[in-house]
Amino acid sequence: MSFCSNEVTNFEFPPEEIAKVRKSGGLLSMEIEFSLRCNFNCPYCYVGTESDFVDELSVAEIQKTIRQAKDLGARKIIILGGEPMIYPKTLEMIQYMRDLELEVEMFTNGSRITQDIAQELYRNQVRVVLKMNTFKEDLQNKLSGVHNAHRIIHTAFENLKKAGYPNDKAVLAISTIICRQNLPELPDFWIWLRDRNILPYFEMITPQENALENDWLYLEPDKVFQLFQQLSDIDRTKYGLNWDPQPPLVGNKCLRHQFSCLINSKGDVLPCVGVTLPVGNVREKSLGEILKESKVMQNLRNYTETIKGECAVCEKSEYCYGCRGTAYQLTGDYLASDPLCWKNHKCQTNPAGASPNVSRCMKNNPKSSVA
Repeated sequence: MSFCSNEVTNFEFPPEEIAKVRKSGGLLSMEIEFSLRCNFNCPYCYVGTESDFVDELSVAEIQKTIRQAKDLGARKIIILGGEPMIYPKTLEMIQYMRDLELEVEMFTNGSRITQDIAQELYRNQVRVVLKMNTFKEDLQNKLSGVHNAHRIIHTAFENLKKAGYPNDKAVLAISTIICRQNLPELPDFWIWLRDRNILPYFEMITPQENALENDWLYLEPDKVFQLFQQLSDIDRTKYGLNWDPQPPLVGNKCLRHQFSCLINSKGDVLPCVGVTLPVGNVREKSLGEILKESKVMQNLRNYTETIKGECAVCEKSEYCYGCRGTAYQLTGDYLASDPLCWKNHKCQTNPAGASPNVSRCMKNNPKSSVA
């Protein structure tokens, strides 16, 4: 069976490179949060409370961590948030990374993407991932938690286009969460993006923080699968792109634990935004030491030997382990089977049978905070 290539998605690395760095314990990319401050209030967001905004890494600490990531082999740094452009030093950090010959990718809600900022991002060939969930104004505002989000996002989109996005050196992608409310329009949205050489980055919601309080967003896993299959058929028949549907990303494989990690704004090292299990802190040890010594990171890199349940015996287990974030958030075990995968989901449905009540999937055992 064939899959969407790296050249198609631009979000992953070739399998042979992933296999090599998995064995060496190095990195190909690193995600980092300069700050969790945000001016949107998305109902599916994982950003927490005011306590998350204190004791943030200094500029010097961020730069030191980035250098350590490069020394471990990282070629790309992915800026997450919060909203990265709220952090006052983001452009300075981008220039620093580009001077180190690192690729830079940034997820943004677009709220600070003026024409000047768009031009600066284009000059540095930043891969911009703009968050846009729908063309519908009222729905976009609801899914962003602010009344003028639709206008903000589309202004940013126009500014990025005027700056020269997208092209081969300045990639533009659209990040879209899959939910009940936008499901009917997603196939047409996918085609609209493909026709404009914009990369669609559609993903399932990870059930954590705000998302756990908003079950109205969720779809039955079989409906999610139907969407994945429909988009796969569109890509195959209309664009000649072949890939096999698997959660949590449409047209791509989330194997980030094989070659990446996340540094949050306090310096904690985590496997990803969904596996909220700190394995160390860069203020206390070097990034290399943390990754080498962490049993959690080793277990995730050796997932074919450590994964449990249905995911362990699935016919796709050699190249898929579902969403580790979903597994951790809903079971407390980052190696458990993905409860929301359409092949093995166990969530109960609400009385109307419209969407899984993810709260009922939560186990009583508390998640560990340190490993």
